[in-house]
Amino acid sequence: MVQVRVAGVALDAARQHVILLKPIDDLPGAGQILPIWIGQQEATSILIAVEGAPVPRPLAHDLMRAMLDTLDAKVTRVEVSRIDDGTFYADITLQSPAGERVVDARPSDAIALASRVGAPIWVADDVIEEAGVDDFMPEEDASDRLDEFKKFLDDVEPEDFAE
Repeated sequence: MVQVRVAGVALDAARQHVILLKPIDDLPGAGQILPIWIGQQEATSILIAVEGAPVPRPLAHDLMRAMLDTLDAKVTRVEVSRIDDGTFYADITLQSPAGERVVDARPSDAIALASRVGAPIWVADDVIEEAGVDDFMPEEDASDRLDEFKKFLDDVEPEDFAE
């Protein structure tokens, strides 16, 4: 297992959201990065958590955090545990008065929750080997993309997510 951090959320050429996970010890532009394609709502939720941006009403992952707090449970770690035919799988490890429990989750939900509660995020070595790519993005490009997404967050309204 490799401990990672959220290096950013980007849009690919088809305008699909991608979360970028990077080993915590790797410098920007060096080593590998793990891209995981996620939905727009999940991307927004992760960025809100990473940036610590206030929201007028709790999002689903804020509700999860509140429920865990109410039950005196704590997220101790999140793991992107495997990839199967292009689909990523994650586990959330919880510690509660009832003991340790592991819950299956989508990586986007697990990462959004971990980002809210400060839990470490890990990726299985074989997942990095199979799906990781060389990190070639210069730090200033990553910063520009993050600034662009922050501007998006400033202008987005809850009604924008209505179907």
